[in-house]
Amino acid sequence: IGAGVFTTSGFALADLGAPGWVLLAWVVGGALAVLGALCYGALAAYLRESGGEYLFLARTVHPRVGFVAGWISLFAGFTGAIAVAAEATAAYLADTLPAWLSADLLGSLLILAAGLLHAVRMAPGAWIQNVAVAVKLMLLTAMVIAGAWAILGAEPSGAAPSPEAGSAPGWGAFATSLMWISLSYSGWNAAVYVAGEARDPRRDLPRALLLGTGAVIALYLVWNAVVLFAAPADTLAGQPDVAAVAAEALGGAGWADAVRIVIALALWTSVSSMVMVGPRVYAQMAEDGALPRWLAFRGETPRASIMLQVTLSIALLHAYDLREQLTNLGWILSLCTAMAVFGLLRERARVGAERLPIVGGAAVAWVFLLATLGLTAIAFQANPGDLAYATGVLVTGALASFFSVRSAAAAG
Repeated sequence: IGAGVFTTSGFALADLGAPGWVLLAWVVGGALAVLGALCYGALAAYLRESGGEYLFLARTVHPRVGFVAGWISLFAGFTGAIAVAAEATAAYLADTLPAWLSADLLGSLLILAAGLLHAVRMAPGAWIQNVAVAVKLMLLTAMVIAGAWAILGAEPSGAAPSPEAGSAPGWGAFATSLMWISLSYSGWNAAVYVAGEARDPRRDLPRALLLGTGAVIALYLVWNAVVLFAAPADTLAGQPDVAAVAAEALGGAGWADAVRIVIALALWTSVSSMVMVGPRVYAQMAEDGALPRWLAFRGETPRASIMLQVTLSIALLHAYDLREQLTNLGWILSLCTAMAVFGLLRERARVGAERLPIVGGAAVAWVFLLATLGLTAIAFQANPGDLAYATGVLVTGALASFFSVRSAAAAG
């Protein structure tokens, strides 16, 4: 539960024009997340190693394709998502920051703190992460209940937006909003990045993916229903701190301040979780010879990879604004998950359905693959200029893969 759910609906409302269309996009995004979790659960239980999409594609398609997926994680997937979460934190706290503390400096300090936490030892970082997430979930649930109670008890004024308001948006606008929403759901795959450290991967990984995804979908839908109907659409549209704006409309400045604090905690736990799991992809690539050996595990944590992650995320934080990052990240991560599910279908055809079962059968993977590819194609057609960074990451990763895989093969 990271930056996307606290920022995306404001941007999506500006493009789609009505809360009903925004909620529909959240429902569609949740359905795709469930299909993706079923696919990744099958792959993770089959391979039982850390590394995420890099591992999946290196083992099921080709090491070069796996390298591209790892490159995407390094320069966009985790790096960009960490920068987005840190930048969103700064957006929510902007009104409370002292003059000497800029938004970019605050975001940089948050990323650095997470890096130091997880670079020491695995157990303390994981324990602090779990406690913070538990507190976050309780506070967010309490906020949803309070907001719903306030909306239901409010005097009908005709000011609240209707789900049917506005004309139907174009396919390009809907696809772009769905990209942002898919990015908000993209944590559904996080468990596969630490698969090699799970006690019982075959049992625990599919369960973690499905239960986690289901809980997040439920919270996202009720959260957005409260936010989107708390104030008129033109008040919320385009706001990066849309939840705080909605809270102020419901309960005044006190509610807005409380929401800002809770969301700041939620966003920092998002930064922390990605700083914890992302570097394990690069460490696995280093173990395979696809990246320099100094990025591999040293003891129980990949400290060098964590510090590299921190450095790149801080640099990206200073380079792009929040909306640009959401657009690029949503597109390239959707493409990366589609590649992984293609690898699943390819490996399943090779080893047979009995060795690689998918809950719901191959149809689940095909629906996810075709829907995601269609979504990325429509979004690229609608926003080719806005996707320059994501396209650049994809192209440079493909070029770098030739040298990396050849070097790894030469080294044995």
